[in-house]
Amino acid sequence: MTIFVSAGEPSGDLHGANFARAVRALQPQARIAGFGGDRMSAAGVDLLFPLTRLSVMWLSRSIVNLPKFFELADQAERVFRSGQIDAVVLIDFPGFHWHLAKRAKAAGVPVYYFVPPQLWAWGGWRTRKMRKNFDTILTALPFEDVWFRRKGLKTRYVGHPYFDELAAQRPDSEFVTNARAAGPVVALLPGSRNQEVASNVPLMLATAAKILASRPDARFLVASFNERQRDAAKALTVNNELPIEFHVGRTPEIIAAADVCLAVSGSVGLELMYRGVPSAIVYRYSRFARFVARRLMTCKYISLVNLLADEELFPEFLTDGDCSSAMADRLLGWLNDPVAHAEAKSKLLALRDRVAVPGASGRAAEFVLGRIAESGSSASASVRKIA
Repeated sequence: MTIFVSAGEPSGDLHGANFARAVRALQPQARIAGFGGDRMSAAGVDLLFPLTRLSVMWLSRSIVNLPKFFELADQAERVFRSGQIDAVVLIDFPGFHWHLAKRAKAAGVPVYYFVPPQLWAWGGWRTRKMRKNFDTILTALPFEDVWFRRKGLKTRYVGHPYFDELAAQRPDSEFVTNARAAGPVVALLPGSRNQEVASNVPLMLATAAKILASRPDARFLVASFNERQRDAAKALTVNNELPIEFHVGRTPEIIAAADVCLAVSGSVGLELMYRGVPSAIVYRYSRFARFVARRLMTCKYISLVNLLADEELFPEFLTDGDCSSAMADRLLGWLNDPVAHAEAKSKLLALRDRVAVPGASGRAAEFVLGRIAESGSSASASVRKIA
């Protein structure tokens, strides 16, 4: 039995790794191959290409990598047509993954979407492509499951796999204790993509400076995805006197230590909810991108936490300008008012208790393995290495 799994972003790499482990726990002899990143490789996935290195946003960024994407799609199609693959599991990353789905279906391989793209927010018309090329959408959020079914897609609600990771996290207690030792901690989470860091760090630093002017006892911890992004962010702090630290691979600890947080929109919001950290959400993009987004967005919030709560627990700032004063005011409101901070934290923890149910990776693995079993004999009796 062989399953092809593909993830194109760091968060997808995490989910792909947990899915692979869940499959192996249920079916130790199963082989898993595909595209992803270091986490999937560490989980035993036969990585055909490190797709997460091509993580891109917006059209201009995608065009640069088009030749490589076509090459990878051709490579995947050869694998699909080899007769070795029993199922294809794709994780978010629309566009490229929809091309893989089309090629897999043409080769007669069942296709499943694990953590589908958030079309309910910006692209409802694109479900037509999904109906053609995906057998089942393994949905992550309750309202998302209802939305996709209303659009005529077959779904199975499994929950969000990020909660699997959060339930298993054990932040370094010594790091957390030391971080909390001197003054309130403000976490700055600029995202995992290079362009997010470049766009959002200057605005975050401007916000930090305004917070410091009011709270000179505050300290700032920046969570970087890798050393390159840490160095790029650090370079932007030259000649300023902020009490700021940069860390790689310490996001759980920084969140656990934080009193408040300023974060780029994304799945990290679920972690902030899980830890009960009052946070503001920012996303800075170009004026043209903002123009496009305003016409595509079909929901009233960008934060998953706000969508789950159906209210703005995390204030949101989508901007092409300088909103550092407004963001500093919101974070200072929590830092300076213990009652307001406790109320915000209580709401987040209540939401966590309602929605943060772990086990999504296991439920997804059970579903896919069950479908393979229902289809009859394994397509990949051969143990030849996939190339």
